[in-house]
Amino acid sequence: MPILGFIFWKLAELITEGLPQNTLTRSLGLSGIMPGELVGDSVLIKDTVEASQIYNKGFYGYPQSGGSLELDLLEAIYLAESDRLAVSCGGEQMPLAGLIKMAASCQLDFEIRYIVYRDLRQRGYIVKPDAGEFDFRVFPRGGTPSTTQTKYWVLAISERAVFTIKGLFEETERSERTRKELLLAVVDEEGDITYYRSSTGAPQFNVKTDQKEQIEAFLLKDRVLVMDETNSDHLICNGFFGKKIGKTLQLSLIETAHLMENGRVVIHNPETGKKMGIGAFKKSAASIQSDFELRLKTYNDLRSKGLVVKTGFKYGSHFRVYDGDPSSHHSKYLVHAVPYDYETSWPEISRAVRLAHGVKKDILFGRVSKTQVDYIRLRRVRP
Repeated sequence: MPILGFIFWKLAELITEGLPQNTLTRSLGLSGIMPGELVGDSVLIKDTVEASQIYNKGFYGYPQSGGSLELDLLEAIYLAESDRLAVSCGGEQMPLAGLIKMAASCQLDFEIRYIVYRDLRQRGYIVKPDAGEFDFRVFPRGGTPSTTQTKYWVLAISERAVFTIKGLFEETERSERTRKELLLAVVDEEGDITYYRSSTGAPQFNVKTDQKEQIEAFLLKDRVLVMDETNSDHLICNGFFGKKIGKTLQLSLIETAHLMENGRVVIHNPETGKKMGIGAFKKSAASIQSDFELRLKTYNDLRSKGLVVKTGFKYGSHFRVYDGDPSSHHSKYLVHAVPYDYETSWPEISRAVRLAHGVKKDILFGRVSKTQVDYIRLRRVRP
C-alpha cells in the first residue's frame, strides 16, 4: 500500500496515543473543534448545531433524523486533517494517523480515493462519495447537491491498475447515458494526480473521392508505387492518398489495400507483371506487418467517415487524421487501433495521451471487433 505524504506529516501524533485524555486534547489542539463519534465505518456528529453548520458550509455528510450528521470516513478524515473535527471511539480520542490506518484496513484502495477526494475538495468542489459504479460525484463550483446536478463522475485509479479498453468503454458509456462527464483521476506512486476526460465517438467529415477506372500500381517490397503522373494526381486530388516523391506517388500498404477493396487500384508484380488479388496482397502485407488487419479495419472505418488518414508513426501512434487537405489543415487527432480485449498499463496510456497533448492533438483509441470499430477519446484536463 502506498505511503501517503500526509501520514508522515501527522506521524508525530502517534506518540500521543498513550497520553492522558486532557494531555491528548491539548496536544491535538481540539479547542473549538467539533466532536464526532466513530460508529462502524462512519462518523456521527450528534450536536445538531454543529451538524447543521458543517453541512451548510461545505455540504459534508448526510443529515439524519433528529438533526445529527453522518460522515463518510473520507469526509471525516479530511475534516480531521483540516483541524475541524476530532473523532472519538469508545470515549477515547483517535489520532488522525490511527483513523487513517483503520480506514485503509477496512476499505479497498482507500488511500487512492482519499488523495483524489482531498484534491478535489481543495480545488473548491463539493464532492460526495458515490455508492454506485463510480467513486465520486462532483458538483460545479458554486453549486450544491440540493440545487445543481452532478457535473462529473470521478473514478480514482492507481497508476499500477490494469487499463482495460472494455472497462473504459463501459464506464464512459454509463456516464454519457446520465449526461455527465467522466473524469479519470490516476494517482501515481508519489501521490500526484493526472486527470483525464473520457468520451466516446469519432469525428466525421466529407472529403471528396471521385471514382475513376482502375489505376495501375506496382508492389515493391513494403510499399506501392504509382508511376503515371496523371493517375498520381488523381489519387491526391480525390482523397489525398499517398505521398508524391518526384513524379511518382508512393502508397502505404494500408492505403493500397483500401483502394484495392474499393476497386480504385490494381496491383502488378514488377517482376512478373501479373496482377495480384486482394487476398494475396493482404497476406503479403500481414507477413510484413503483423497487426495489418487490425489497422486496416480502423483505416477503412475512418475513411468511411470522410476523413483523411495518414500514418502516425512520427507521433508514436498508428494514424493521424485530417478533415481536409493535409498540406493546409491541422491534424486534430491521433488514432491507435487496439483489439477488442486490449489491456495495458496506465503508464503506457499516459505516454500516449501526453504525446498527443504535446502536439495539440487528441488521442482516439479505436477498438476493433468483428463487425465494427468503436472509438474512445482521452484528453488530459485540469478540473
